[in-house]
Amino acid sequence: MPQGQGKLEDAEGPQMEGRRLVSHREDISSYFADQRPNSKITDLCKQFSTVRKVCGDGNCFYRAFSFAFLESAIQNPRGLQRFIDKIVESNIALSCAGFEERSYMEHLQKVIDVLELCKSEGSVETLHSVFNQPSTSDSVVQYLRLLTSAYLQSNEDFYSNFVEAPNLRAYCHQEVEVMAMECDHVGIQALSLALNVGIHIVSMEGDEQKLVHNIIPEGAEPSVHLLYQASHYNIIYPQHAASSMERKPVCIN
Repeated sequence: MPQGQGKLEDAEGPQMEGRRLVSHREDISSYFADQRPNSKITDLCKQFSTVRKVCGDGNCFYRAFSFAFLESAIQNPRGLQRFIDKIVESNIALSCAGFEERSYMEHLQKVIDVLELCKSEGSVETLHSVFNQPSTSDSVVQYLRLLTSAYLQSNEDFYSNFVEAPNLRAYCHQEVEVMAMECDHVGIQALSLALNVGIHIVSMEGDEQKLVHNIIPEGAEPSVHLLYQASHYNIIYPQHAASSMERKPVCIN
């Protein structure tokens, strides 16, 4: 099995010119400074304190999910170690789904390197620097895409009913595994279940006057909180004493 022996770029190494893949945290009210106030923005600012913007390159869900989860896991060393063990063994799922080792091993090693760095340094600042190294950050995204595909294909009888492609395998090859393809609810649920990580998505879409709170999977205690607006995901951080939220679970029945 792969071990954490790879070498990441220097934490202060090259970053994408002119933009960050993951931004620093900022006050959530400043994020909406250029927008006309409405009830959704007001409610969001009451429930969440800060936001971390993620590059809109088609990979925003996977990048936001992975950064937000690791940021929270840094505070829980035992939970982080369990997650490392799960990732180290995840190559079995890819192999069983028919992926050749050469298609994922380099990406898996990068993920393990990032996790081991989180474990050894326990620093959000270091995590932030690493996630702004395009090659490392994109390897994390690519591996999560492959892991999502493997989970879907391993549960083909169920998920084939919810995709529009000719078949589930074609859907995975065309919509899930390819970088810069947006992630839909099927992929979000699959990744959540594959890694056993609860996700809270707050949607500002639609004509309703209220925010829509999606918990994936239904009934989970989320460790990742994401804002969905204009087909884009950013990371949001709850207020310490957030008001009660009306939640609308997303599940595939």
